[in-house]
Amino acid sequence: MGERVALVTGAASGIGAAIVRELSGRGWTTVGLDLAPADGADHCVGVDVSDPAQVGAAIGRIRRELGPIEAALCAAGHYAIVPVSDIAWEEWRRMLRVHLGGIVNVCKNVTPEMAERGRGAVVAVAAETAIGGGEAAAHYAAAKGAVIGFVRSLAAELAPAGVRVNAVAPGPTDTPLLPPDSPWRRPSYLQTLPAGRLTAPAEVALAAAYLAEDATFCAGEILSPNSGTVI
Repeated sequence: MGERVALVTGAASGIGAAIVRELSGRGWTTVGLDLAPADGADHCVGVDVSDPAQVGAAIGRIRRELGPIEAALCAAGHYAIVPVSDIAWEEWRRMLRVHLGGIVNVCKNVTPEMAERGRGAVVAVAAETAIGGGEAAAHYAAAKGAVIGFVRSLAAELAPAGVRVNAVAPGPTDTPLLPPDSPWRRPSYLQTLPAGRLTAPAEVALAAAYLAEDATFCAGEILSPNSGTVI
């Protein structure tokens, strides 16, 4: 097959950085798309994933310089704990632009060529709050829920062409998105989890890499590495 190129958004930190490390260890050539430098990736392009023009230009450049993109893994996002009555309209829109819009912008640019070649994989990072809800995070849960709906719809559309579209939906994960005073880090919360701890970014990366590489039978699936938060 030759050199395998994987595009990873949100590659500078957290789950995205863990995905880069996992794929690099498996021999992939990794390209990070992020506003911050993605030092662990083989290549890095500074991009606001919510901007369709920036994403399109970046992917065109990657394709010219490195060749076809075999896998696109979309981990860019942000999180906030805010009661629904206090969420500003701009923050509702920003959540959707980054989480849903970022994935849509990537898919519009990579999946046509994947379908033409008859192979390829897209893996989106959703969240268990999209499945089970989350107190004081309605805008985040709604955006991630939209991601799941998009993934399942696109999977049905592209599976006949040999393109696999799936998602991981991790529970609270030990990344900088959860500050030290986060309620998800409190012992009282951790004791409610069957695993008794937060999910590790490397564990989410393993699930994402599995969907990108080995899960040739999966289309529209949602894997939930969540320490038992949602069973």
